[in-house]
Amino acid sequence: QVQLVESGGGLVQPGGSLRLSCAASGIIFNANDMGWYRQAPGKQRDFVARITTTGSTDYADSVKGRFTISKDNGKKTHYLQMNSLKPEDTAVYYCHIGFTWGDSWGQGTQVTVSS
Repeated sequence: QVQLVESGGGLVQPGGSLRLSCAASGIIFNANDMGWYRQAPGKQRDFVARITTTGSTDYADSVKGRFTISKDNGKKTHYLQMNSLKPEDTAVYYCHIGFTWGDSWGQGTQVTVSS
């Protein structure tokens, strides 16, 4: 069984930065990809970023050039560096790992961008 725990959310002013972390417990060597999604109030959960086992990355158009996803295999942790944050980035951010057999999700961490 895989468990994911996010950290690093909080309140930041527009233009600021935050780094989210997602630490996994359990066996993840057979993961296909690791990523981040977000859900704003009253909206559906949307894709933000993904990194594959080979290190290839993919981003939503709304965050390209501002967010960077990375991973540390030894720590079983992946990260989302968020720069130049905007109020529209406000959401609950969920980390995700995709496996052949299904998906694992974290519990979510709130990111609020406001002055």
